[in-house]
Amino acid sequence: MANNTPITVAHGDGIGPEIMAASLHIIQEAGARVDIEQIEIGEKVYLSGNSAGIEPSAWESLRRTRVFFKAPITTPQGGGFKSLNVTTRKMLGLYANVRPCVAYHPYVDTKHPRMDVVIVRENEEDLYAGIEYRQTAQVMQSIKLISRPGTERIVRYAFEYARRNNRKKVTCFTKDNIMKLSDGLFHKIFDEIAAEYPDLVNEHWIVDIGAAKLADTPEAFDVVVMPNLYGDILSDVAAQIAGSVGLAGSSNIGTNYAMFEAIHGSAPRRAGQNLANPSGLLLGGVMMLVHINQADIAERVHNAWLKTIEDGIHTYDIYVEGVSRQKVGTREFAQAVVARLGQAPEKLKAARYERDASDLKGLSVQPALKKDLVGVDLFLDWDSGTGDDLAAALARVNGDGLKLQMLSNRGVKIWPNGFPDTFTSDQWRCRFMGDGNVSHAQVAALLSRVAEAGLDFIKTENLCNFDGKPGYSLSQGE
Repeated sequence: MANNTPITVAHGDGIGPEIMAASLHIIQEAGARVDIEQIEIGEKVYLSGNSAGIEPSAWESLRRTRVFFKAPITTPQGGGFKSLNVTTRKMLGLYANVRPCVAYHPYVDTKHPRMDVVIVRENEEDLYAGIEYRQTAQVMQSIKLISRPGTERIVRYAFEYARRNNRKKVTCFTKDNIMKLSDGLFHKIFDEIAAEYPDLVNEHWIVDIGAAKLADTPEAFDVVVMPNLYGDILSDVAAQIAGSVGLAGSSNIGTNYAMFEAIHGSAPRRAGQNLANPSGLLLGGVMMLVHINQADIAERVHNAWLKTIEDGIHTYDIYVEGVSRQKVGTREFAQAVVARLGQAPEKLKAARYERDASDLKGLSVQPALKKDLVGVDLFLDWDSGTGDDLAAALARVNGDGLKLQMLSNRGVKIWPNGFPDTFTSDQWRCRFMGDGNVSHAQVAALLSRVAEAGLDFIKTENLCNFDGKPGYSLSQGE
């Protein structure tokens, strides 16, 4: 007999304890081979003075089990409280967020009866790196980070997921017509890895028109992989147009750890009333069972759930007169699923699982690139005139092999030969280029001259060529 797998369970806040009790009852009745370690997270921990919402002892449990089954939590309103989801994803290296978005027509109302899309979202990088600065009185900055190893992991995971779940196509969404370096790298790596999977169709869409197509014709997609922000937004959109966010489960997968949850919140207004639908958390639990190599139990649970939905046994959120047969509470819904263990749906597509796709190949080894420093972008806090006025002030700091080449404001070129009606703020990018390669000493000397001129510099970005190709963008209008 196989040994039980230890898992860490958090019952959460609001409706969390009710839907977790229901979900655990179902998976245990189905024969799940698990040993449960329970931890406390969420509102009670926050209000005890722990701004992270999780105690050190809980981290010890997670390090032991490496599997986290988490009910929704409540984050108190107001400043100073960190998102536990974001903290957990980053602390445990959970780089892949996977959200199946499936229509259950005609039992759950949807405009897209054939929808069956899986969103694979990069979970750690992009704007969610959370690196932000107030640069001036008028301008805030958020830094978007896309890395080669981070992108390789998420793209390869998407292709492996597609292959192991008998999917036919993987689609990439980016905005690389605008963000040519960051999103451009994501697209480039997608194309590189797609070539290793000739058995799968691959395609790329610009995210705006791709999102429109997803909302209008989701059956055109199968597995969709994308950077963090687009994935966060579009996975919620996809879940909602499939029928209900309340039916969607989610997995967060890392190299060593994994977390499984519903995608909805703690809904405190519905707490303690035996009303909440446990389906999202239960389907997150199904994904957990696949991850811990209990695909047989995952199929047993999922098919019993599908049969319950098919039989019209529905909680209030999806109950519709004339479609549903019986409106039930949280506990009664769980009992209905348990009663159908061993059964399969007759009209809905039955679930079939293989093991998880988390044992991926190692990252590619990239050749070393020749890196040459050729200039510097100097950012100034300045609100004392026009671009021509600033260029005149900066003319005094040219020298030592560095010369002002361009001024931009909010990404638009202002000098030389800018458009006089272009709106400007108090944050300016001043591009200084060298005659050839530039040294750090030259950059430091430039900053000294700028300070002596009484100008307030707030940031610098080195301009480098990699194997002779510019590693920086042009401004709009250059």
